[in-house]
Amino acid sequence: MTTSLIAADDILALGSLIFGLVAFSFWIETTKVGKATSGVVWLIVGALALSNMGIIPYSSPLYNTIFQYAVPLSIPLLLMKANLRTLFHECGAVLKIFFFAALGTGLGCILAFYLLDLGPIGPKVAGVYAGGWIGGAVNLVAVSQAVEMTETELATALSASSPVSIGALMILVTLPSIALIRRWIPSKVIDDTGEVSDQAEHSEDVQQMRLTHISAALTLSFIICAISAKTSAALGFGQYNLLLVTVLTIVVANIIPNKLAKLQGEFNLGIFFMYLFFAAIGAGTNLTEFLVSAPILFFYGVLIILIHLAFILLCAKLFKFDLAEAIIASAAALVGPACAAAIAISRGWRELITPAIMCGIFGYAVANFIGVAITKLLGG
Repeated sequence: MTTSLIAADDILALGSLIFGLVAFSFWIETTKVGKATSGVVWLIVGALALSNMGIIPYSSPLYNTIFQYAVPLSIPLLLMKANLRTLFHECGAVLKIFFFAALGTGLGCILAFYLLDLGPIGPKVAGVYAGGWIGGAVNLVAVSQAVEMTETELATALSASSPVSIGALMILVTLPSIALIRRWIPSKVIDDTGEVSDQAEHSEDVQQMRLTHISAALTLSFIICAISAKTSAALGFGQYNLLLVTVLTIVVANIIPNKLAKLQGEFNLGIFFMYLFFAAIGAGTNLTEFLVSAPILFFYGVLIILIHLAFILLCAKLFKFDLAEAIIASAAALVGPACAAAIAISRGWRELITPAIMCGIFGYAVANFIGVAITKLLGG
């Protein structure tokens, strides 16, 4: 049995490293290197390096606790502002394009599935990647649990998808600078946008951490998760618990949207929980197993992204979508609301910041169901 410098049951010492990695990943995202590569990548790679060097264990009760509680609790925190009425009212053309972006991801997952031999895990990976590249990491995790993917399978799929997501982000950032693309797909937004001289003016959008709001949001998240867990267990479909958490959260978010709209900091807390999950996933990844099994999944992910991008650009050309709006809709699906908003901010597309966030949140709300449906469609 493989031993590590820090024992699996040494929770305080192990926790100091896991939380330290999360803190480091948040910090590095404030630097040029971190903005270009994503703190999540540094987090996963850092945890993976520590475990594969024998400093921390591949498995621990701490990781199990994170898997069991951090992910379900993060879903309500991330979806509390998923007000569907506001979404459809404010997002306009970007939301319409987002539907094409989601369709592009779905088509990519299905077509690439038939082009590559992924083995028995194929249908599960297709659904998991569809969830991740229509919604986000939380959806990837939720779908993996719903389709009963093992922790090792999930770690491999997640590790293979990370570099693909980074590549997709780089492509999306670069597209507006490609003259051929600009000529092929015009953009009034880009034409009307001057250089952004003060990106810090958007800093007021960052949520503050207020204890009254955080405690209320956590209470609501615990209530939703408790009801979902008991209901799914009673009905005999415990593996779909996270889907029920998603449904209940959306229902609550649309019953009391005005109350939840005033909350501050709950989204950041949800991201924090997800980062803990990424650290645990990285720590539990055996690099030897990854090198043997992940390459095919990497190429599968690349095919999905290429099909998605080709589809969204073709739709933009055929239906005369604005290039900037198409890029933001695609980014909201592939890399999530935060990165999509960051692209809009970096390019000076101020009017697209809110649609970027709202479409990304809408992706969170629907991606779980699409991912599970694709797995079932492909025989999983």
